[in-house]
Amino acid sequence: MLLLVLVAVADLFALWQGARSYELAGRIIANVGSVTSQEIDRADVLYRVSGYVQVAATLATAVVFLVWFHRTRVNAEVFAPEYHTKKRAWAIWGWVVPVVNLWFPRRIAIDIWNASADGNSRSRALLNWWWALWIVDLLFGRLASRRYGRAETPEEIKGAIAGLMASDGFNIAAAVLAVLFVRRLTHMQHEKALRGPAV
Repeated sequence: MLLLVLVAVADLFALWQGARSYELAGRIIANVGSVTSQEIDRADVLYRVSGYVQVAATLATAVVFLVWFHRTRVNAEVFAPEYHTKKRAWAIWGWVVPVVNLWFPRRIAIDIWNASADGNSRSRALLNWWWALWIVDLLFGRLASRRYGRAETPEEIKGAIAGLMASDGFNIAAAVLAVLFVRRLTHMQHEKALRGPAV
């Protein structure tokens, strides 16, 4: 959960730097002489650094999240082996295999949730909202990054930065929901383990 919060903080830093770069691009469009090359270089370096911070935070979080996710899958199989439609290995491979990574992890998360939940804890709204935001950010972020990589004019750069900032916003929301998802699922499994085997 702390690493997911770190991802959100890194996104906030990138959002802040993006807003500064967006404002600078607007100034260039309005009056190119109002911006010095030093300002442009500084903004470019800081925006690039914010991207490196995001990547580092995301990679560290991904590794720890995969370990946690696999562990919850193993626990859930102990609780209720009949709920699982995918083998254990997919709790990790499902995230990295192209195309299937768009729905396998959610399917596995649903199985884990169902196996870990009590009769009155079946609502999967939190899981569904987290997954929807994560997919939106994944797809939107890729498109925004490509647009930014191809941008050449100040207008194109400004538009691409706006897209990247929107992606950062989606990622922050997804990270917050992921924290709540991790907290809720961990609590459900802890409570179920404390109760011991069902009669």
